Amino acid sequence: MHIRTAVMADLPAVTAVEAACFPAAEAATEADFAKRLAVYPNHFWLMEDDNGTLVSFVNGLVTDEPHLRDEMYADVSFHDENGAWQMIFGVNTLPEYRRLGLAEQVLRQVIADAKAQGRKGCVLTCKDKLLHYYGKLGFVNEGVSQSTHGGVVWYEMRLTF
Repeated sequence: MHIRTAVMADLPAVTAVEAACFPAAEAATEADFAKRLAVYPNHFWLMEDDNGTLVSFVNGLVTDEPHLRDEMYADVSFHDENGAWQMIFGVNTLPEYRRLGLAEQVLRQVIADAKAQGRKGCVLTCKDKLLHYYGKLGFVNEGVSQSTHGGVVWYEMRLTF
C-alpha cells in the first residue's frame, strides 16, 4: 500500500469509492470531485494497493474559516491554499478493506502534511458512532455541527496542533 496525492485521471476511481462508502444523499458526485480535483488535487490523499487500485482516500479543502460548512462541499472558492485549517470532507475506505487500519494511515498522513504546511489543525464532521474513532487520533468533539448534509446529525471534531 502507498499514499499519494491525486490527479484528474483519478476522478473515476475516487467517485466509485465514494459511492461505495456513502449513501447517495451524502456522497459527493463526479461533478463535485471534478471541481475539487481541478482546484486542490494536492488535498486528496489516495491509498492504493500494490496493483494501483484505490482502496482508501481522504479529501478536503483548506480555509481560514474555523468551521466546516455545508457550502464548502460544492463551492471550491472556499479553498485558500494558505488557509489555517485543513477541512476533511470524507474518509473513504472500500468495505472489503475496512478494519485493517488503512483509513487511519491515510489520516495520519493528512495530519502530518497539514502540520508540515503550517496549518492550525484539521476539522471534520462525523456521525456519533465515529466519535471514539476520531477521538483516538486526537480530534476533540465540539458538539453537534451546523451541518445538515444528507439530512443527518453530524458532530464537528477538531485536531489543533
